[in-house]
Amino acid sequence: MAVQERLTVHVTDAPDQSRYEARVDGELVGYTEYRHHDGTTMLARTEVPEELQNKGIGAALARFAIDAARKAGKQIEPADPFIAGWIERHPEYAEMVHEKAVRLGEED
Repeated sequence: MAVQERLTVHVTDAPDQSRYEARVDGELVGYTEYRHHDGTTMLARTEVPEELQNKGIGAALARFAIDAARKAGKQIEPADPFIAGWIERHPEYAEMVHEKAVRLGEED
């Protein structure tokens, strides 16, 4: 069984680009795009290069994005399938999902 390498990921807000950026050793390795609305933050899309997937980059972005919304007193709308799936695997973050987003997801 192969051991998956985890990277030391630093995530920051890049508000001029409306995204959270993940960097390893100063190099951009992924991002999550967001849109702020009244009371919510929509997490629209997460991108991590295929060769860097499953190394904790997406998880670092998800945690940072949701924690940033919490600090701002907002809930999230997980429009991005990666973020929605991540929340399903981490139910301690489920309370951060806006009720409208939950209702829309139940209709599918």
